[in-house]
Amino acid sequence: MVVHGAVAEGFDEVREVFAAVAAEEEGLGAQLAVRHHGHQVVDLWTGPDMTGDSLLALYSTGKGAAHLVVALLVRDGTLDLDRRVAGYWPEFAAEGKGEITLRDLLAHRAGLIGVEGGFSTAELADDRLLAERLAGQQPYWLPGSAYGYHAFVIGALTGEVVRRVTGRSIQELHEERVRTPYGLDFYLGLPEELEPRYLPVQPLAPERRLGPVPPDSLMGIAFNQNATPPTDLVDFANTRAVRALGPASVGSVGNARGVATMYAAAISEVDGRPPLLDTATLAEFTKPHTPGVDVVTGEPDHFLLGFEAVGVRYPALGADAFGHSGAVGAQSFADPGSGIAYSYTRRRFTIGDGGAAPENHRLIAAVMRAGR
Repeated sequence: MVVHGAVAEGFDEVREVFAAVAAEEEGLGAQLAVRHHGHQVVDLWTGPDMTGDSLLALYSTGKGAAHLVVALLVRDGTLDLDRRVAGYWPEFAAEGKGEITLRDLLAHRAGLIGVEGGFSTAELADDRLLAERLAGQQPYWLPGSAYGYHAFVIGALTGEVVRRVTGRSIQELHEERVRTPYGLDFYLGLPEELEPRYLPVQPLAPERRLGPVPPDSLMGIAFNQNATPPTDLVDFANTRAVRALGPASVGSVGNARGVATMYAAAISEVDGRPPLLDTATLAEFTKPHTPGVDVVTGEPDHFLLGFEAVGVRYPALGADAFGHSGAVGAQSFADPGSGIAYSYTRRRFTIGDGGAAPENHRLIAAVMRAGR
């Protein structure tokens, strides 16, 4: 498999590891971008029809963009992490949810992972419709007693808080405050004119897939497998209406360059602009909030505030590294201690049909060795 692109001096090993990954999976379409203290040091891609500019469905990678917006609003004093959600959104208090704070919501402690009978595709594509359904929903566990991945809904929940306070959607604020100023190819709502650059998601071969998730399990509910029919992630992302609306939890579209630059901008000077997050806000959003096991995914010490605790998954990173994976195997993050901002994207699902692809372990280890 031919590898295209360039790496900076000292990052040659990263190219070698990326080439080895490409050689192991026939037809793999993937991109890798890394910035170090704001400067681009890795820009690679491989696979049929793939370029560095190609746009891919990045699913939950969008949760990182959404919660960077929330962090900016906390930094500005517009949002208070310890205020009750119902103080911003009165309808949310129904069914025993009145004491849930914005901090609880961001830490996935609300227990509001879905609804009985699941959501339609039209609802999943539209954060406003999701928020309306969820406001009256009873939590699936006592809020604050546990935490679990709110896979399809967290962006709609935090997004409704943002809308009630600012009158703007998370999608609009991402566009205005993050995407446009830096010229990022990372969208929560893909414009029609960019559709020719979109490469549709490719499913994993049937023989490599894991078995179905029980629809009445917490994971089944969180991933909308209790709907009729259950949500198929490939079909979902390849639906134009989903890409157009850009639901903040699962509807992001972009490329590795765009996502890596976003995370670099969060912690470093980029293009003469100061970091988006100040020291205090960064410290608040990147400290562990709920130790223990995620009751939906089974992952240990899974979340910070809005972001995944990627340092738990990748030991080479600092404890304050923050980012988010995406269902096709994508992984993106910022590591404040090293100044590394990383994004790996794939066009085809990996084994298990969700979460960060296993090759990220080798790629990240090589990046961190080079970045020392």
